[in-house]
Amino acid sequence: MKKTILFVLFLCLSAITANAHYLWIETYGTGTLGQAQEIRVHYGEYTYGVIEKVDGEAFPLVSKFTLWVIAPDGTKIKLGTEAKEDHYLASFTPLQNGVYTIALNNNEIDVIDYTQYDFGIFKTHYHSTAKVQVGTDGDTKTVNPDGIVVKQLENDGEEIKLQVLYKGEPISKNELKVYVSDLWSKTLYTDENGEVSFALPWNTKYIVETTTKEEIPGTYNGEDYEFIWHCATYCIKQ
Repeated sequence: MKKTILFVLFLCLSAITANAHYLWIETYGTGTLGQAQEIRVHYGEYTYGVIEKVDGEAFPLVSKFTLWVIAPDGTKIKLGTEAKEDHYLASFTPLQNGVYTIALNNNEIDVIDYTQYDFGIFKTHYHSTAKVQVGTDGDTKTVNPDGIVVKQLENDGEEIKLQVLYKGEPISKNELKVYVSDLWSKTLYTDENGEVSFALPWNTKYIVETTTKEEIPGTYNGEDYEFIWHCATYCIKQ
């Protein structure tokens, strides 16, 4: 009986950690000078076809995010958003050549108690990025010194090269998931420089997710937590 209970708890934990909801940004990877670039913020599990409604039960719990665009020259502009049925909509107009970084940050999420699943009591910190290339290629910017971030490095067009940083430093041997629709995913691990690379065999949307735990207890909104669960996503839309 005890083994059965432990097995069920293991399955629950696997479901939480492997298929947890996440925030992500969608925008086309290339833009044009002087033309508005549309940006969408979603919440759900892309590979499972789960996209939460803005006015549903889940999305409001993570809706206190900030959204920014960082221009090639480093100029950072906060973007306003408009609530739609299953996403928040924003836009900006590129005025210079180079790589624009779209960055979302949400460190204002209530503490969750998953002790019943043997996962503990934790606070969540989401960070999401996306790249818009206008002419010249280059690296995306990083603007999350308190958490984890996925940075896209300049590439040769054959493979995507990413770097994962935690509090500004490369994080090695960290698991990274690449999701495509219809339950397809691939698991990679960062090297000693925090880097991974992979091909894009299909002309579709790819979502990258990577997480880490900050094993430092604290208090948020009057609720104690045991650790912070950092989650970063990066969306590639061709």
